Amino acid sequence: MEVFGPLKSDINKLKHRPLTPIRTLRGITCLLVYISTAFMFLVYFAPVAVVMLRLVSIRCSRKVTSFIFGMWLAMWPFLFEKINRTRVVFSGDMVPAGERVLLIANHRTEVDWMYLWNLALRKGRLGYIKYILKSSLMKLPLFGWGFQILEFIPVERKWETDEPIMRNMLSTFTNPRDPLWLAVFPEGTDFTEDKCKKSKKFAAEAGLPVLENVLLPKTRGFCACLDALQGSLDAVYDVTIAYKHQCPSFLDNAFGVDPSEVHIHIRRFPVEKIPASDSEAADWLMDAFQLKDQLLSDFKTQGHFPNQRTEEELSTLKCLVNFTVVISLTVYFTYLTFFSSIWFKIYVGLSCAYLSFATYFKIQPWPVLGFLRAMLYSKKTRSE
Repeated sequence: MEVFGPLKSDINKLKHRPLTPIRTLRGITCLLVYISTAFMFLVYFAPVAVVMLRLVSIRCSRKVTSFIFGMWLAMWPFLFEKINRTRVVFSGDMVPAGERVLLIANHRTEVDWMYLWNLALRKGRLGYIKYILKSSLMKLPLFGWGFQILEFIPVERKWETDEPIMRNMLSTFTNPRDPLWLAVFPEGTDFTEDKCKKSKKFAAEAGLPVLENVLLPKTRGFCACLDALQGSLDAVYDVTIAYKHQCPSFLDNAFGVDPSEVHIHIRRFPVEKIPASDSEAADWLMDAFQLKDQLLSDFKTQGHFPNQRTEEELSTLKCLVNFTVVISLTVYFTYLTFFSSIWFKIYVGLSCAYLSFATYFKIQPWPVLGFLRAMLYSKKTRSE
């Protein structure tokens, strides 16, 4: 998963809209609003939702965290669909609400992961979506704190290092009562022509399928997710994403110049249809990416995916109410921080220190009651 790239300036490429002074001002305003709201939500809510509640119950903490930070995440689909007027077109299988799923997607550009929020919001799972992402993104100012709070799984792209970290974090997601959308980008990085050439060369030398529109998927992370979450998943969603007329960057989204359309094709597989063994699951993933490659080739010529369907439109009223609540809370927290008691400044300072410490050392509090029960049970067992 990639994030933040330069605003495209190649005048030879078609853009959805020109970058006018008004759109530039609006984009800067949007960035300031999103950064300030993220900061205030993190420093004021994280100590309560992620520290105090988690010491009592992980499940309760995750519910509160998903609700609070889901409100903030919901502002992005609002920006994409209601402000930027980007058309999101869904096709393929219907996605039932309320499922625990493993979601695999191609990685065309640095913002693919953000458009998955448009689908998750419609299915009531926005606050429960988690990503496997490269560990360097955890070092981003402010956003790294958010990734830590939302329990994203950082990886170094070295399997010997990543496997124990992944399995340890995945072991905390096995409760079937906890909602979960775990998103994986098996290509491991976003698609570029240079990376594609290297991928095709490796595939040809290794006797693997040569793919034109996606990179060769890395199968071990996918298999580890299936193995660790065995018995607690409902389905695997194979998601293919394409853009008109070109792949956008993060700043293209913020300034509203691109994309004009995002097309999301979904194939749903009940988890029992996915092979159990690692080798067969790896073959299944390779077949899925061959089909993705074909879907993207057809998209280039036809301009759409097969079996287009309609999803519920985002409610403008709900989006505005959510936006108003987030802005109002941010204004209130800003007042408390700068114009109220010094204790609020101390609270914010301590919260920033904790978030920095927890993110750097990858710390998640563990329930005290559960720990005490385990100790009592262990003593009782030894005495018997």
